[in-house]
Amino acid sequence: MTDTDVVVVGGGIGGLANALALASAGHRVRVLEQAPAFAEVGAGLQLAPNATRILREWGLLDEVVARGVLPRRLVLKDALDGAELTSLDLGRDFVDRYGAPYVVIHRSDLLTILHDACQGVGVELLADHRVDAVELMPGEARVRAGEREFAADVVLAADGLWSSLRRRVSGDEPVCSGYVAYRGTRPVSEVTGLDSDVLTDVVVHFGPKCHLVQYPLRGGELLNTVAVFASPAYDRGEAEWGGPEELDAAFEGTCDAVRRGLAWLWRDRRWPMYDRLPVDTWVDARLALTGDAAHPMLQYLAQGACQALEDAHTLAGEVGKQEAGSTLDWPAALAAYQHARTPRTARVQSSARVWGELWHCDGLARLLRNTYLTERRVDDYRWTDWLYQP
Repeated sequence: MTDTDVVVVGGGIGGLANALALASAGHRVRVLEQAPAFAEVGAGLQLAPNATRILREWGLLDEVVARGVLPRRLVLKDALDGAELTSLDLGRDFVDRYGAPYVVIHRSDLLTILHDACQGVGVELLADHRVDAVELMPGEARVRAGEREFAADVVLAADGLWSSLRRRVSGDEPVCSGYVAYRGTRPVSEVTGLDSDVLTDVVVHFGPKCHLVQYPLRGGELLNTVAVFASPAYDRGEAEWGGPEELDAAFEGTCDAVRRGLAWLWRDRRWPMYDRLPVDTWVDARLALTGDAAHPMLQYLAQGACQALEDAHTLAGEVGKQEAGSTLDWPAALAAYQHARTPRTARVQSSARVWGELWHCDGLARLLRNTYLTERRVDDYRWTDWLYQP
């Protein structure tokens, strides 16, 4: 039995962000990660200003920028004919408007930065600790991981999309979109035939039931590519779906730039795309959900990691408000965190689904979408203000 203030279940980006925010405020925090090491599987991720403002407050933004890339623009193109439809300039006006930059970074690099920062503020980081049970009691919670048991004031479930602890507050299950993602990173020196903008911008080609995203990583040394498509085999109810042959077929009618991008993907792994419907309850007494355990979302707004960072920042803020009084009331802080976060994340989850439909439409809907985007003023921020502004 080992006592601490907070046990975080899950050592991904969301779990470490919560650990860092609470430990920096003076709380004793222990993170239990079931994997043998703290590591991220995947490739690049995008950090919008709503996330980079938080990283700057935590003193990490300079390092994040140094390990990542500050893209010049967000560019939307049609995947069939390659035409540029609209763009969002990410330069000085954008930074002034939202108070922080847009950064792209490798997932493993961000995790390493958070991991090292947690060590610096005294977080106990325990890998190879799979949590078997959480028992909630008056005044404390107990977490069992193998033969070890830990007591804490509060438990944060940061165990991702397939969270076992979410069952404490909701009986729902992940929802499969029928889409699958392939990813890949390649040294730019090994890639030929590139359009120059993918080395400076975040470029999205979207087409009927498919899209391709490309942008640079690690100071421009790597090219990150993500291809997403709807699987006909999934629609037919087949057990095996989303294989490489479906990948090639899904992009068969796209432009040369998109088809070239398929060559730079890893073909030995794929990521089926799931989310969940929003729920209003994230808290059970001294247990709270956070990150993808609370609000897994589809990737079309590039907000998964960003919303996890917002969770951590908000929770630490609510705990700080409780501490301003005489006694720290953890259940009240968790309830306030839930109240503050559930409307926002529900909107992001729902909006991500809508954006996916917009990206993947065909026929008349595609023509109307392209016309609207082509006529958009480059200084029109209506679709980003609600998400990026403080």
